[in-house]
Amino acid sequence: MSAERENALGRQAAKEVEQSIGLVRDPALAAYIDALGQRLAQHSPRRDVSYRFHVADMPEPNAFALPGGYIYVSRGLLVIANSEAELANVIGHEIGHVAARHASQRETRSVGVGLLSALGTLVAGVAAGGQAAQAVSQLGQMAGAGLIASYGRDQERQADEVGQQLAAGSGWDPGAISNFFVTLERQTKLEHGERLPSFLDSHPMTSERAQTTAARARSLTLAPGPGIAATQRAFLHEFEDLLVGPDPAQGVIRGRRFLHPGLDLALDFPSGWEVQNTASAVGAGSPQRDAVVMLEMQSAPGDPQAAGAKFAQANGLALQNGSRERLGGMEAFHALAVANTQDGPIVVDLTWIAHPKAVLRITGISPQSRYQGQAAALSGVARSLGRLTAAEREGIRERRLRVVEARAGETLGALSARSGNLWSLDETSVANGLEREPRLQAGQLVKIAVEVPYRRRSE
Repeated sequence: MSAERENALGRQAAKEVEQSIGLVRDPALAAYIDALGQRLAQHSPRRDVSYRFHVADMPEPNAFALPGGYIYVSRGLLVIANSEAELANVIGHEIGHVAARHASQRETRSVGVGLLSALGTLVAGVAAGGQAAQAVSQLGQMAGAGLIASYGRDQERQADEVGQQLAAGSGWDPGAISNFFVTLERQTKLEHGERLPSFLDSHPMTSERAQTTAARARSLTLAPGPGIAATQRAFLHEFEDLLVGPDPAQGVIRGRRFLHPGLDLALDFPSGWEVQNTASAVGAGSPQRDAVVMLEMQSAPGDPQAAGAKFAQANGLALQNGSRERLGGMEAFHALAVANTQDGPIVVDLTWIAHPKAVLRITGISPQSRYQGQAAALSGVARSLGRLTAAEREGIRERRLRVVEARAGETLGALSARSGNLWSLDETSVANGLEREPRLQAGQLVKIAVEVPYRRRSE
Protein backbone atom coordinates (compact mmCIF):
# COMPACT_ATOMS: atom_id res chain seq x y z
CA MET A 1 0.00 0.00 0.00
CA SER A 2 1.34 3.43 -0.93
CA ALA A 3 1.86 6.07 1.73
CA GLU A 4 -0.74 8.24 0.01
CA ARG A 5 -3.32 5.45 0.12
CA GLU A 6 -2.46 4.68 3.73
CA ASN A 7 -2.87 8.31 4.77
CA ALA A 8 -6.19 8.58 2.94
CA LEU A 9 -7.51 5.46 4.68
CA GLY A 10 -6.33 6.80 8.01
CA ARG A 11 -8.05 10.15 7.56
CA GLN A 12 -11.34 8.51 6.65
CA ALA A 13 -11.12 5.97 9.45
CA ALA A 14 -10.26 8.69 11.97
CA LYS A 15 -13.42 10.60 11.01
CA GLU A 16 -15.50 7.47 11.47
CA VAL A 17 -13.91 6.68 14.83
CA GLU A 18 -14.73 10.20 15.99
CA GLN A 19 -18.34 9.79 14.84
CA SER A 20 -18.98 6.24 16.02
CA ILE A 21 -16.83 6.05 19.18
CA GLY A 22 -16.13 9.68 20.02
CA LEU A 23 -13.18 11.50 21.59
CA VAL A 24 -12.71 12.81 25.12
CA ARG A 25 -12.93 16.61 24.83
CA ASP A 26 -10.51 17.68 27.56
CA PRO A 27 -7.84 20.08 26.22
CA ALA A 28 -5.44 19.55 29.13
CA LEU A 29 -5.65 15.75 28.91
CA ALA A 30 -5.35 15.84 25.13
CA ALA A 31 -2.23 18.01 25.38
CA TYR A 32 -0.65 15.64 27.91
CA ILE A 33 -1.28 12.52 25.80
CA ASP A 34 0.00 14.28 22.69
CA ALA A 35 3.16 15.46 24.44
CA LEU A 36 3.87 11.94 25.65
CA GLY A 37 3.17 10.44 22.23
CA GLN A 38 5.24 12.98 20.32
CA ARG A 39 8.30 12.32 22.48
CA LEU A 40 7.99 8.61 21.70
CA ALA A 41 7.38 9.28 18.01
CA GLN A 42 10.70 11.13 17.75
CA HIS A 43 12.37 7.73 18.17
CA SER A 44 10.06 5.82 15.84
CA PRO A 45 11.81 3.77 13.16
CA ARG A 46 9.23 5.17 10.74
CA ARG A 47 9.21 8.93 10.26
CA ASP A 48 7.20 9.36 7.04
CA VAL A 49 3.89 9.78 8.88
CA SER A 50 2.53 12.52 11.12
CA TYR A 51 1.62 10.83 14.39
CA ARG A 52 -1.57 12.04 16.08
CA PHE A 53 -2.63 10.95 19.56
CA HIS A 54 -6.16 11.01 20.96
CA VAL A 55 -8.22 9.72 23.90
CA ALA A 56 -11.13 7.59 22.65
CA ASP A 57 -14.39 7.86 24.57
CA MET A 58 -14.51 4.15 25.40
CA PRO A 59 -15.14 2.88 28.95
CA GLU A 60 -13.25 -0.35 28.20
CA PRO A 61 -9.43 -0.39 28.51
CA ASN A 62 -8.17 -0.37 24.94
CA ALA A 63 -5.65 1.19 22.57
CA PHE A 64 -5.46 1.02 18.80
CA ALA A 65 -3.73 2.51 15.78
CA LEU A 66 -5.10 3.41 12.36
CA PRO A 67 -3.17 3.66 9.10
CA GLY A 68 -1.27 6.92 8.69
CA GLY A 69 -0.30 7.39 12.36
CA TYR A 70 -3.64 7.94 14.12
CA ILE A 71 -3.21 6.48 17.63
CA TYR A 72 -5.84 6.19 20.35
CA VAL A 73 -5.91 5.22 24.00
CA SER A 74 -9.31 4.81 25.65
CA ARG A 75 -10.35 6.63 28.80
CA GLY A 76 -10.92 3.18 30.29
CA LEU A 77 -7.24 2.39 29.76
CA LEU A 78 -6.19 5.62 31.48
CA VAL A 79 -8.24 4.65 34.52
CA ILE A 80 -6.11 1.53 35.11
CA ALA A 81 -2.70 2.94 34.11
CA ASN A 82 -0.59 3.37 37.24
CA SER A 83 2.55 5.07 35.96
CA GLU A 84 3.64 7.25 33.10
CA ALA A 85 6.04 4.50 32.06
CA GLU A 86 3.15 2.04 31.67
CA LEU A 87 1.27 4.51 29.49
CA ALA A 88 4.38 5.31 27.46
CA ASN A 89 4.92 1.62 26.70
CA VAL A 90 1.29 1.22 25.60
CA ILE A 91 1.50 4.21 23.26
CA GLY A 92 4.90 3.03 22.05
CA HIS A 93 3.31 -0.35 21.27
CA GLU A 94 0.76 1.38 19.03
CA ILE A 95 3.50 3.40 17.33
CA GLY A 96 5.12 0.02 16.69
CA HIS A 97 2.03 -1.14 14.82
CA VAL A 98 2.16 1.97 12.63
CA ALA A 99 5.91 1.68 12.08
CA ALA A 100 5.54 -1.93 10.96
CA ARG A 101 2.51 -1.08 8.77
CA HIS A 102 0.44 -3.72 10.52
CA ALA A 103 -2.84 -1.91 9.97
CA SER A 104 -2.02 -1.45 6.32
CA GLN A 105 -1.32 -5.16 5.91
CA ARG A 106 -4.87 -6.05 6.90
CA GLU A 107 -8.03 -5.63 4.92
CA THR A 108 -9.22 -2.26 6.19
CA ARG A 109 -12.98 -2.08 6.60
CA SER A 110 -15.24 0.87 7.29
CA VAL A 111 -15.92 1.44 10.95
CA GLY A 112 -19.29 3.09 10.44
CA VAL A 113 -22.67 1.42 10.77
CA GLY A 114 -24.29 2.31 7.47
CA LEU A 115 -27.87 1.98 6.39
CA LEU A 116 -27.54 -1.42 4.78
CA SER A 117 -25.45 -2.92 7.55
CA ALA A 118 -27.90 -1.68 10.16
CA LEU A 119 -30.83 -3.33 8.44
CA GLY A 120 -28.80 -6.42 7.65
CA THR A 121 -27.80 -7.01 11.25
CA LEU A 122 -31.31 -6.61 12.55
CA VAL A 123 -32.80 -8.74 9.80
CA ALA A 124 -30.34 -11.54 10.50
CA GLY A 125 -31.23 -11.49 14.18
CA VAL A 126 -34.99 -11.64 13.60
CA ALA A 127 -35.67 -13.48 10.35
CA ALA A 128 -33.28 -16.32 11.21
CA GLY A 129 -34.78 -16.73 14.67
CA GLY A 130 -31.64 -15.61 16.46
CA GLN A 131 -31.35 -13.75 19.73
CA ALA A 132 -32.93 -10.42 18.84
CA ALA A 133 -31.50 -8.44 21.74
CA GLN A 134 -28.03 -9.75 20.92
CA ALA A 135 -28.50 -8.61 17.34
CA VAL A 136 -29.26 -5.10 18.56
CA SER A 137 -26.19 -5.14 20.77
CA GLN A 138 -23.98 -6.39 17.97
CA LEU A 139 -25.31 -3.65 15.73
CA GLY A 140 -23.92 -0.98 18.03
CA GLN A 141 -20.65 -2.84 18.54
CA MET A 142 -20.03 -2.90 14.79
CA ALA A 143 -18.93 0.72 15.10
CA GLY A 144 -15.17 0.64 15.17
CA ALA A 145 -14.85 -3.13 14.95
CA GLY A 146 -13.31 -3.14 11.49
CA LEU A 147 -10.24 -1.13 12.43
CA ILE A 148 -9.88 -2.20 16.07
CA ALA A 149 -9.83 -5.91 15.30
CA SER A 150 -7.04 -8.03 16.70
CA TYR A 151 -3.60 -8.30 15.14
CA GLY A 152 -1.81 -11.60 14.77
CA ARG A 153 0.34 -12.92 17.60
CA ASP A 154 3.59 -12.18 15.78
CA GLN A 155 2.45 -8.63 15.04
CA GLU A 156 1.64 -8.09 18.72
CA ARG A 157 5.05 -9.38 19.77
CA GLN A 158 6.77 -7.14 17.25
CA ALA A 159 4.82 -4.10 18.48
CA ASP A 160 5.70 -5.01 22.09
CA GLU A 161 9.39 -5.01 21.18
CA VAL A 162 9.25 -1.71 19.29
CA GLY A 163 7.20 -0.11 22.05
CA GLN A 164 9.70 -1.10 24.72
CA GLN A 165 12.59 0.20 22.63
CA LEU A 166 10.80 3.53 22.12
CA ALA A 167 10.01 3.81 25.83
CA ALA A 168 13.59 3.09 26.89
CA GLY A 169 14.99 5.50 24.29
CA SER A 170 12.60 8.21 25.49
CA GLY A 171 13.44 7.87 29.18
CA TRP A 172 10.73 5.52 30.45
CA ASP A 173 11.19 2.13 32.11
CA PRO A 174 10.59 -0.51 29.38
CA GLY A 175 9.69 -3.07 32.04
CA ALA A 176 6.55 -1.16 33.02
CA ILE A 177 4.60 -2.76 30.16
CA SER A 178 4.71 -6.14 31.89
CA ASN A 179 3.13 -4.57 34.99
CA PHE A 180 0.41 -3.11 32.81
CA PHE A 181 -0.21 -6.48 31.16
CA VAL A 182 -0.75 -8.01 34.60
CA THR A 183 -3.24 -5.27 35.50
CA LEU A 184 -5.06 -5.59 32.18
CA GLU A 185 -5.29 -9.36 32.56
CA ARG A 186 -6.73 -8.91 36.07
CA GLN A 187 -9.21 -6.35 34.73
CA THR A 188 -10.30 -8.66 31.92
CA LYS A 189 -10.88 -11.55 34.31
CA LEU A 190 -12.76 -9.29 36.70
CA GLU A 191 -15.14 -8.15 33.95
CA HIS A 192 -15.39 -11.30 31.84
CA GLY A 193 -14.31 -14.14 34.11
CA GLU A 194 -12.52 -16.80 32.10
CA ARG A 195 -14.51 -15.96 28.96
CA LEU A 196 -12.71 -14.51 25.99
CA PRO A 197 -13.20 -10.74 25.74
CA SER A 198 -15.29 -9.29 22.91
CA PHE A 199 -13.83 -8.58 19.50
CA LEU A 200 -13.39 -4.94 20.50
CA ASP A 201 -10.63 -5.99 22.91
CA SER A 202 -7.83 -5.65 20.42
CA HIS A 203 -5.01 -6.81 22.68
CA PRO A 204 -5.83 -10.13 24.38
CA MET A 205 -3.42 -10.64 27.26
CA THR A 206 -1.31 -13.70 28.01
CA SER A 207 1.10 -14.45 30.83
CA GLU A 208 3.68 -15.28 28.19
CA ARG A 209 3.69 -11.68 26.92
CA ALA A 210 4.17 -10.30 30.42
CA GLN A 211 7.11 -12.64 31.00
CA THR A 212 8.67 -11.94 27.61
CA THR A 213 8.50 -8.17 27.98
CA ALA A 214 9.91 -8.31 31.52
CA ALA A 215 12.89 -10.33 30.27
CA ARG A 216 13.45 -8.04 27.28
CA ALA A 217 13.42 -4.94 29.49
CA ARG A 218 16.51 -6.16 31.32
CA SER A 219 18.47 -6.05 28.06
CA LEU A 220 17.51 -2.48 27.13
CA THR A 221 19.38 0.69 28.08
CA LEU A 222 17.29 3.40 29.69
CA ALA A 223 18.02 6.86 28.31
CA PRO A 224 18.12 9.70 30.85
CA GLY A 225 15.28 12.18 30.81
CA PRO A 226 12.47 13.64 32.91
CA GLY A 227 8.89 12.50 32.57
CA ILE A 228 6.17 14.63 31.05
CA ALA A 229 4.51 14.62 34.45
CA ALA A 230 7.08 15.67 37.05
CA THR A 231 5.91 13.27 39.77
CA GLN A 232 3.63 10.29 40.33
CA ARG A 233 1.15 12.66 41.95
CA ALA A 234 1.21 14.89 38.88
CA PHE A 235 0.70 11.85 36.65
CA LEU A 236 -2.37 10.64 38.52
CA HIS A 237 -3.84 14.12 38.66
CA GLU A 238 -3.73 14.28 34.85
CA PHE A 239 -6.71 11.87 35.00
CA GLU A 240 -8.50 13.40 37.98
CA ASP A 241 -12.20 13.83 37.17
CA LEU A 242 -12.03 11.45 34.18
CA LEU A 243 -15.36 9.81 33.40
CA VAL A 244 -15.48 6.20 34.63
CA GLY A 245 -17.72 3.58 33.05
CA PRO A 246 -20.67 4.24 30.73
CA ASP A 247 -21.29 7.81 29.65
CA PRO A 248 -24.79 9.03 30.58
CA ALA A 249 -24.55 11.49 27.69
CA GLN A 250 -25.12 8.46 25.43
CA GLY A 251 -28.31 7.57 27.29
CA VAL A 252 -29.40 5.83 30.46
CA ILE A 253 -31.66 2.81 30.82
CA ARG A 254 -34.16 2.89 33.70
CA GLY A 255 -36.05 -0.39 33.50
CA ARG A 256 -37.83 -0.21 30.17
CA ARG A 257 -37.46 3.56 29.91
CA PHE A 258 -34.58 5.15 28.00
CA LEU A 259 -33.38 8.65 28.94
CA HIS A 260 -31.04 10.68 26.74
CA PRO A 261 -29.95 13.94 28.42
CA GLY A 262 -27.95 15.15 25.44
CA LEU A 263 -31.00 15.00 23.17
CA ASP A 264 -33.42 15.84 26.00
CA LEU A 265 -35.71 12.96 25.16
CA ALA A 266 -37.12 9.80 26.66
CA LEU A 267 -39.01 6.82 25.31
CA ASP A 268 -40.41 3.54 26.58
CA PHE A 269 -39.63 0.10 25.23
CA PRO A 270 -42.22 -2.68 25.53
CA SER A 271 -42.48 -4.36 28.91
CA GLY A 272 -40.37 -7.51 29.13
CA TRP A 273 -38.13 -6.66 26.16
CA GLU A 274 -34.37 -6.76 26.67
CA VAL A 275 -32.88 -3.31 26.15
CA GLN A 276 -29.32 -2.68 24.93
CA ASN A 277 -27.64 0.72 24.69
CA THR A 278 -24.54 1.56 22.68
CA ALA A 279 -22.75 4.70 21.55
CA SER A 280 -24.54 4.64 18.20
CA ALA A 281 -27.96 3.15 18.94
CA VAL A 282 -30.35 1.92 21.60
CA GLY A 283 -32.63 -1.00 20.91
CA ALA A 284 -34.64 -3.82 22.37
CA GLY A 285 -35.61 -7.36 21.43
CA SER A 286 -38.83 -9.18 22.18
CA PRO A 287 -38.87 -12.17 24.56
CA GLN A 288 -40.19 -14.30 21.70
CA ARG A 289 -37.19 -13.27 19.57
CA ASP A 290 -39.51 -12.25 16.75
CA ALA A 291 -39.10 -8.47 16.81
CA VAL A 292 -36.55 -5.76 17.46
CA VAL A 293 -36.79 -1.98 17.59
CA MET A 294 -33.96 0.55 17.54
CA LEU A 295 -33.49 4.31 17.90
CA GLU A 296 -30.55 6.04 16.23
CA MET A 297 -29.52 9.25 14.54
CA GLN A 298 -29.77 9.17 10.76
CA SER A 299 -28.64 12.57 9.51
CA ALA A 300 -28.34 16.28 10.15
CA PRO A 301 -31.54 18.15 11.05
CA GLY A 302 -34.06 18.31 8.24
CA ASP A 303 -37.45 17.27 6.96
CA PRO A 304 -38.42 13.80 8.27
CA GLN A 305 -40.27 12.78 5.13
CA ALA A 306 -37.31 13.67 2.94
CA ALA A 307 -35.06 11.69 5.27
CA GLY A 308 -37.42 8.73 4.91
CA ALA A 309 -37.28 8.90 1.14
CA LYS A 310 -33.48 9.00 1.18
CA PHE A 311 -33.29 6.01 3.52
CA ALA A 312 -35.74 4.01 1.39
CA GLN A 313 -33.80 4.71 -1.80
CA ALA A 314 -30.48 3.75 -0.20
CA ASN A 315 -31.90 0.46 1.07
CA GLY A 316 -34.08 -0.47 -1.91
CA LEU A 317 -37.31 -0.20 0.08
CA ALA A 318 -40.76 0.82 -1.16
CA LEU A 319 -42.45 2.80 1.58
CA GLN A 320 -46.17 2.19 2.19
CA ASN A 321 -48.90 3.98 4.16
CA GLY A 322 -46.75 7.04 4.78
CA SER A 323 -48.17 9.70 7.07
CA ARG A 324 -46.93 12.88 8.71
CA GLU A 325 -47.56 13.35 12.44
CA ARG A 326 -46.18 14.95 15.59
CA LEU A 327 -44.34 13.00 18.28
CA GLY A 328 -43.09 14.61 21.47
CA GLY A 329 -43.83 18.02 19.99
CA MET A 330 -41.66 17.31 16.90
CA GLU A 331 -42.56 16.76 13.26
CA ALA A 332 -42.41 13.09 12.29
CA PHE A 333 -43.03 10.78 9.35
CA HIS A 334 -44.14 7.15 9.64
CA ALA A 335 -44.19 4.43 6.98
CA LEU A 336 -44.01 0.67 6.53
CA ALA A 337 -41.97 -1.41 4.11
CA VAL A 338 -41.65 -5.10 3.27
CA ALA A 339 -38.23 -6.58 2.61
CA ASN A 340 -37.59 -10.06 1.29
CA THR A 341 -34.91 -12.20 2.96
CA GLN A 342 -33.78 -15.78 2.49
CA ASP A 343 -35.78 -16.62 5.60
CA GLY A 344 -38.95 -14.99 4.30
CA PRO A 345 -40.46 -11.49 4.10
CA ILE A 346 -40.11 -9.07 7.01
CA VAL A 347 -41.99 -5.89 7.83
CA VAL A 348 -39.92 -2.80 8.57
CA ASP A 349 -41.81 -0.24 10.69
CA LEU A 350 -40.08 3.14 10.30
CA THR A 351 -40.50 6.51 12.00
CA TRP A 352 -38.37 9.58 11.32
CA ILE A 353 -38.39 12.44 13.85
CA ALA A 354 -37.20 16.00 13.17
CA HIS A 355 -35.24 16.60 16.38
CA PRO A 356 -33.47 19.99 16.59
CA LYS A 357 -30.07 18.26 16.64
CA ALA A 358 -30.64 15.52 14.04
CA VAL A 359 -33.15 13.45 12.17
CA LEU A 360 -33.78 10.46 14.40
CA ARG A 361 -35.00 7.12 13.09
CA ILE A 362 -36.89 4.43 14.97
CA THR A 363 -36.66 1.13 13.12
CA GLY A 364 -38.85 -1.80 14.08
CA ILE A 365 -38.53 -5.18 12.37
CA SER A 366 -40.58 -8.36 12.57
CA PRO A 367 -41.23 -11.31 10.24
CA GLN A 368 -44.34 -10.61 8.17
CA SER A 369 -46.06 -13.66 9.66
CA ARG A 370 -45.60 -12.26 13.19
CA TYR A 371 -45.92 -8.54 12.54
CA GLN A 372 -49.59 -8.14 13.50
CA GLY A 373 -48.82 -9.52 16.92
CA GLN A 374 -45.99 -7.03 17.39
CA ALA A 375 -47.34 -3.98 15.53
CA ALA A 376 -48.75 -2.26 18.61
CA ALA A 377 -45.52 -2.78 20.57
CA LEU A 378 -43.36 -1.43 17.74
CA SER A 379 -45.49 1.65 17.08
CA GLY A 380 -45.83 2.26 20.82
CA VAL A 381 -42.12 2.93 21.11
CA ALA A 382 -42.32 5.87 18.72
CA ARG A 383 -45.52 7.19 20.31
CA SER A 384 -43.90 7.18 23.76
CA LEU A 385 -41.26 9.66 22.62
CA GLY A 386 -41.16 12.82 24.73
CA ARG A 387 -38.97 15.28 26.59
CA LEU A 388 -37.20 14.47 29.84
CA THR A 389 -38.95 15.58 32.98
CA ALA A 390 -37.07 17.77 35.45
CA ALA A 391 -36.98 14.89 37.92
CA GLU A 392 -35.57 12.50 35.32
CA ARG A 393 -32.81 14.91 34.36
CA GLU A 394 -31.87 15.64 37.97
CA GLY A 395 -31.75 11.92 38.74
CA ILE A 396 -29.09 11.11 36.14
CA ARG A 397 -25.70 10.48 37.76
CA GLU A 398 -22.22 9.66 36.50
CA ARG A 399 -18.98 8.29 37.93
CA ARG A 400 -15.76 10.31 38.02
CA LEU A 401 -12.19 9.43 38.96
CA ARG A 402 -10.72 10.88 42.14
CA VAL A 403 -7.29 10.51 43.77
CA VAL A 404 -7.16 10.37 47.57
CA GLU A 405 -4.35 10.04 50.11
CA ALA A 406 -4.31 6.97 52.34
CA ARG A 407 -3.69 7.04 56.06
CA ALA A 408 -0.95 4.98 57.69
CA GLY A 409 -2.00 1.33 57.95
CA GLU A 410 -5.36 1.97 56.34
CA THR A 411 -7.07 -0.79 54.34
CA LEU A 412 -8.76 -0.30 50.99
CA GLY A 413 -12.08 -1.02 52.66
CA ALA A 414 -11.57 1.72 55.26
CA LEU A 415 -10.34 4.17 52.63
CA SER A 416 -13.35 3.39 50.43
CA ALA A 417 -15.78 3.91 53.30
CA ARG A 418 -14.46 7.36 54.24
CA SER A 419 -13.99 8.59 50.67
CA GLY A 420 -17.29 7.46 49.15
CA ASN A 421 -15.58 5.07 46.74
CA LEU A 422 -18.15 3.22 44.62
CA TRP A 423 -15.73 0.61 43.31
CA SER A 424 -15.65 -2.79 44.95
CA LEU A 425 -12.45 -3.89 46.69
CA ASP A 426 -11.56 -5.97 43.63
CA GLU A 427 -12.16 -3.05 41.25
CA THR A 428 -10.16 -0.68 43.44
CA SER A 429 -7.22 -3.04 43.83
CA VAL A 430 -7.05 -3.79 40.09
CA ALA A 431 -7.31 -0.12 39.06
CA ASN A 432 -4.44 0.72 41.44
CA GLY A 433 -2.28 -2.32 40.74
CA LEU A 434 -2.54 -3.42 44.38
CA GLU A 435 -3.27 -6.61 46.25
CA ARG A 436 -6.87 -6.93 47.40
CA GLU A 437 -6.13 -6.20 51.09
CA PRO A 438 -2.92 -4.16 51.29
CA ARG A 439 -1.92 -2.07 54.27
CA LEU A 440 -1.51 1.39 52.84
CA GLN A 441 1.20 3.87 53.69
CA ALA A 442 0.58 7.41 54.87
CA GLY A 443 0.16 9.69 51.86
CA GLN A 444 -0.09 6.80 49.38
CA LEU A 445 -2.22 7.88 46.41
CA VAL A 446 -5.22 5.71 45.58
CA LYS A 447 -7.64 6.11 42.66
CA ILE A 448 -11.32 5.80 43.48
CA ALA A 449 -14.64 6.33 41.66
CA VAL A 450 -17.29 8.68 43.06
CA GLU A 451 -20.81 9.49 41.91
CA VAL A 452 -21.72 13.05 40.94
CA PRO A 453 -24.66 14.70 39.17
CA TYR A 454 -24.60 14.41 35.38
CA ARG A 455 -22.88 17.33 33.69
CA ARG A 456 -24.33 18.52 30.46
CA ARG A 457 -21.67 18.24 27.74
CA SER A 458 -20.64 21.30 25.75
CA GLU A 459 -21.90 21.35 22.18
